[in-house]
Amino acid sequence: MARWSNHISQLLYVNGVNNVRQREIPTTEPLVLEFNAFEVETDIEKIKRHKSPGTDQIPAEIFKEEGRTIHSEIYKLINSIWNKELPAEWKESLYL
Repeated sequence: MARWSNHISQLLYVNGVNNVRQREIPTTEPLVLEFNAFEVETDIEKIKRHKSPGTDQIPAEIFKEEGRTIHSEIYKLINSIWNKELPAEWKESLYL
C-alpha cells in the first residue's frame, strides 16, 4: 500500500508543484432534446434492404417505399418516445 501511495504521489507531484489545477473537459455530446425530420429521413434512407425484420415483423422495405407520409409519422413517433421512455421491445432484435 505504501508503494502504491508513493507512486501516486510522484505522479501528482509535478516539478515541485503539488497544487495542480484541473480543468473539466466535457467528453459527451450535448443532450439532444429532439430529432429533426432531416435526420430521420436520412437514417431511413440508410436502412439496408433484404434484412431480417425486428420483433414487429415489419420489413425495412416498407419504410423506404412508403415515402414522406410514413417518414413524417415515424419522425413524430420517435420524438414522442424520445421524450418518454424507450420501450423494452426496441432493445431486442431477432436473428433468423
